[in-house]
Amino acid sequence: MIRAGVIGATGYAGAELVRLLLNHPQISHIAVSSVSFEGQNLTDIYTNLFQLCNGTLCGKSSGILDTADDVVSASDVIFTALPHGVAEKYADRCIKEGKKLIDLSADFRFWKNEALFKQWYKKTWEYPDIHAESVYGLPEMYRTQIKTARIVGNPGCYVTSATLGLLPALKAGCIRTENIVIDSKSGVTGAGRNPTMVNQFCECGESFCAYAVGGHRHLPEIVQNCNDAAGKSCSIVFTPHLVPMSRGILSTIYAPLVDSYASSAGEATSELRSLYRNFYKDEPFVRVLADEKSPATRNVRGSNYCDIQVYAVANGTMLQIVSVLDNMVKGASGQAIQNMNLMYGFDETAGLNLIPAAF
Repeated sequence: MIRAGVIGATGYAGAELVRLLLNHPQISHIAVSSVSFEGQNLTDIYTNLFQLCNGTLCGKSSGILDTADDVVSASDVIFTALPHGVAEKYADRCIKEGKKLIDLSADFRFWKNEALFKQWYKKTWEYPDIHAESVYGLPEMYRTQIKTARIVGNPGCYVTSATLGLLPALKAGCIRTENIVIDSKSGVTGAGRNPTMVNQFCECGESFCAYAVGGHRHLPEIVQNCNDAAGKSCSIVFTPHLVPMSRGILSTIYAPLVDSYASSAGEATSELRSLYRNFYKDEPFVRVLADEKSPATRNVRGSNYCDIQVYAVANGTMLQIVSVLDNMVKGASGQAIQNMNLMYGFDETAGLNLIPAAF
């Protein structure tokens, strides 16, 4: 068994990490910290954890929020759920002390491409050498590399939904790599816990809007993944939307089929669904749905699943993909634990056998 630490435990992703780690069979101890609530008890902030984050599992502090340095000292694996640009110093310490770190911000999502990170996040790397130790944490693409990694950059939530939707088609070469359109909708937890004009009820309730059109920070990460999958450059239009629900992402993706796949819509749809089912048949958390079913966020809520359905449309000339996941689980904390399982040789599904709460 190992000891886990969560730095930034009072944000939505951090609190979700604690919730999931509490049920993990290989975790003996959870240390938690938060700058905003240092010295307070986590269960006073998240009452759903009342009488759960106590005793030996949460260690001697029994859920009391310590300093980040205390968390690193008390843990074997550290999860950083922090603003962008903060995790590097903890990763540097983890490398020096033989520990492992999984970061849920963007600090390690661009592998060794500091210029791209600087372009989109307006920051430079303070510890450039440690990025050689990092691996991008999408198991369905980089499982082998994750197994031996010491630092993992957990993917963005929109990125996971879009990449898993496109991955089989890009790998098979059945779509053109220009003019791919990704239209994604996210619940309000994706905007974070700190109150802003974006996530106030009166601003987002009973409303539905696009935002960061053409300039969302997840776009270069999506392009990076698609380029790697296709083996060549991809041209992508990505539009995120905020919808008045707490959790979930639904992405509808459109891509032109290559001539060899373009046929009657019915035949192409059947062939494409067979392609997707075969590609994901051994993946524990990707479900390609039965022919008559369409993905819905409620059917993955609270779980680590990504549900996908594909269609040939426009007289069989276009591929349409619908992909859904819970942005707090497969889009963040659940995927982080999936990466931890791979890094330590645990069963990949350990602690993540969560049945979706459909209503």
